[in-house]
Amino acid sequence: MAKISTNFRRAVSAVVFASTLVFSVSQAGAVSLSVKRACIGDYLSYCSAHSVGSSSLRQCMRDAGPRLSRGCVNALVAAGEVSKAEVSRRSARR
Repeated sequence: MAKISTNFRRAVSAVVFASTLVFSVSQAGAVSLSVKRACIGDYLSYCSAHSVGSSSLRQCMRDAGPRLSRGCVNALVAAGEVSKAEVSRRSARR
């Protein structure tokens, strides 16, 4: 029963988060749909305690950088949220 309850809560959280992403606007402008789609798993794994579009979310994602999925990183680069040079620099530190 606990497993079903945990899975149900995760599913509800994902739906609520996805809905929030679709309708939220950040301080600097709207978060692109490609970033929303590519980064939802990373957000849920590392930064779900932060509001979408907030400066604290941006900092959390920067801190989680080395753990972010390749798809999320690529979407963030394409959206201008991070440069390829910064990604390379951080990858070299590993």
